[in-house]
Amino acid sequence: MSIKIQTCTLEDSRTLQEISYETFNDTFKHENSPENMNAYLKRAYNLTQLEKELSNLSSQFFFVYFNTELAGYLKVNTNDAQSEEMGEDALEIERIYIKRNFQKHGLGKVLLNKALEMALESNKKKVWLGVWEKNENAIAFYKKMGFVQTGAHSFYMGDEEQTDFIMTKTLV
Repeated sequence: MSIKIQTCTLEDSRTLQEISYETFNDTFKHENSPENMNAYLKRAYNLTQLEKELSNLSSQFFFVYFNTELAGYLKVNTNDAQSEEMGEDALEIERIYIKRNFQKHGLGKVLLNKALEMALESNKKKVWLGVWEKNENAIAFYKKMGFVQTGAHSFYMGDEEQTDFIMTKTLV
């Protein structure tokens, strides 16, 4: 078993778009209308939007490979790229997705640990993320990894307002 993390670049935008569509759709299509899913996918994962995010110096994307196959990705934000105002001492995990057939291999933990390592190297005091209140598996995973719920914010799936729990891990 071989696991490799690789930084995404602007040249990876199409690959990032493909894995973003696949993983988001697999994770949330059963709980949302096709209209809202399509609206969100078109807004969040169009090439122009992804290229803008890839070009932002306060955001970073990483692919994770399992035995040379692309298995998932991570997006972290600092400073003004954070989706909520959390201050300069925080790092946000905005996206962490693993393809369905690669789940349960510890890859989510590998990506989460990458984000924690980056936060420590940058002298951040906390790492935070938003997770949909109905995504019980993800919430349980983050709790197991030391995150606690510290708030909530709205997330729009198409025209439907949903609630994301804000979960935070304080770094020592």
